[in-house]
Amino acid sequence: MPSKSSARLAALTVAAVCSAASTVVLTSPAHADSVRIHDIQGNTRISPYAGRQVTDVTGIVTGVRTYGSSRGFWIQDPDADADPATSEGVFVFTSSTPKGVAVGDLVKVSGTVTEYVPGGTSSGNQALTEITRPTTTVVSSGNAVPAATVIDADSVPSAYVPAGDSAANNSVNGLPLKPSAYALDLYESLEGMNVQVSDTRVVGATDPYTELWVTVKPWENRNRRGGTVYGSYASQNTGRIQIQSLGATADFPKANVGDTLTGTTAGPLDYNQFGGYTLIANRLGTLRSGGLERETTEKQKNGELAVATYNVENLDPSDATFEEHAAAIVDHLRSPDIVSLEEIQDNTGAKNDGTVAADQTMQKLIDAIVAAGGPRYDWRSIDPANNTDGGEPGGNIRQAFLFNPERVSFTDRAGGDATTAVGVTEERGKAALTVSPGRIDPANAAWNSSRKPLVGEFAFRGRTVFVIANHFNSKGGDQGLTSQYQPVPRSSETQRHQQATLVNSFVKDILDTQKNADVVTLGDINDFEFSDTTKILESDGALWSAVKSLPRSERYSYVYQGNSQVLDQILVSPSIRRGCDFEYDSVHINAEFHDQISDHDPQVLRFKP
Repeated sequence: MPSKSSARLAALTVAAVCSAASTVVLTSPAHADSVRIHDIQGNTRISPYAGRQVTDVTGIVTGVRTYGSSRGFWIQDPDADADPATSEGVFVFTSSTPKGVAVGDLVKVSGTVTEYVPGGTSSGNQALTEITRPTTTVVSSGNAVPAATVIDADSVPSAYVPAGDSAANNSVNGLPLKPSAYALDLYESLEGMNVQVSDTRVVGATDPYTELWVTVKPWENRNRRGGTVYGSYASQNTGRIQIQSLGATADFPKANVGDTLTGTTAGPLDYNQFGGYTLIANRLGTLRSGGLERETTEKQKNGELAVATYNVENLDPSDATFEEHAAAIVDHLRSPDIVSLEEIQDNTGAKNDGTVAADQTMQKLIDAIVAAGGPRYDWRSIDPANNTDGGEPGGNIRQAFLFNPERVSFTDRAGGDATTAVGVTEERGKAALTVSPGRIDPANAAWNSSRKPLVGEFAFRGRTVFVIANHFNSKGGDQGLTSQYQPVPRSSETQRHQQATLVNSFVKDILDTQKNADVVTLGDINDFEFSDTTKILESDGALWSAVKSLPRSERYSYVYQGNSQVLDQILVSPSIRRGCDFEYDSVHINAEFHDQISDHDPQVLRFKP
């Protein structure tokens, strides 16, 4: 997922904003006298005054931002025009802490109208209309702030955004806004204005950057724990909106999914790099707990094999979360027989010193599990070549197997290393690995700067089970749902499709050798159960994503921008699926909580080989 940055890129003129789509030629004069805010905003996403000087733009100050890289204040015209597509608010960017203005001041602002793209044009983000390099005159103080526009279930359309203009690289920038037809058009028509939401349910927990997500549509794809499920590319959940605060960080509520912000939350509607349209609250509702509790899965029976996947988020020996991860595995996952761990870092973590071994990381976790009352797991992994597998530079993340030697045995076959490709051979009429543990085609370009799948051969009650631990290419760099380009490009999935093809081919090698082989392919797939990545993994019937055995409302392992979604999966071969003697559980212990130890929820499969 995209990482945060406090750097504010330089504001861009309209020609720069639209350079990827078309060039806009400004033929009007470079200076405009006494225009109104709704004239500046216009009825599209790009101001008709972009790049021009404006004089004496009148408005009442509705909010002042004195922190971060985007300092300034919002003004709103109290005398709205009759066009619902034109916003009456605008942000005045002062660069440094604004002085001499306060909420309620009636001001006149002169400056340059600029279209600023948070994250730069390569992000695909929409542009935020601003007045930059301002000169401000306070006319009077203590004026009533324009009444907040209510955003609620009745006002937000069910359609998310129109398709972009094919002649402009699918950009929506030049399209007339239709706020009664599309949710993003509604939010754009309110950009910079004072808005409010009331009694909203939290659908994305408070994160370290003091933001959370709520929904104004309480029944929109709701699940039983209070989240909003992202179940298809066509179901973006239009009621979601991000909440930040103009107040002190310490006062921001620590909310979990399912909590409620009761009463009114109000403030200017902004647009930022991480999440798009954001209510910057100068008035926050009161947090009411929804009582969300962490889940615990069932214990596997004697004849059942329990296999789990768990992304432990860059775990290294310096972390303070080993006891909590151990408790998660012992108490909430009930000590699975095999655990695929993703994001195990080397012994020195993010220190870029050439270290690749992770034996200290693994031993510290194993000892913590024993201290928590769990079994003394054994483990297998393959150290990557230094700085070749992506992730945090110097961290050398990799997958690793934990397994309980009292319940399952590992079949060691020598020769596996960072560069040797595992193959499939036949032994006494059954499939076997050439090396165990091994890596799938590690020299293939599909794995450039990405984790190579780890394959292991296990034995449980006399039957061989092949387990493939994965951590596919991340979605980092993809454009967000609020992108100016619609449908949204998903460039990162190209590499995931290549990776899925290789894994699918390897599974078919096993099944061609032994038709009834038990194969479990699991891990952080970094893609949805309905995605083409998953369809490629499942192609020719080699695998099936077992998360689809759950009701649609229960299919999620991750919460991003208020959407509960699947990234972690366990896929099974036909012999496991046909038996229908399995149970799948997405164990919600992290993603919905503000005090998470990982941003992923672990997944568990119990079946009888």
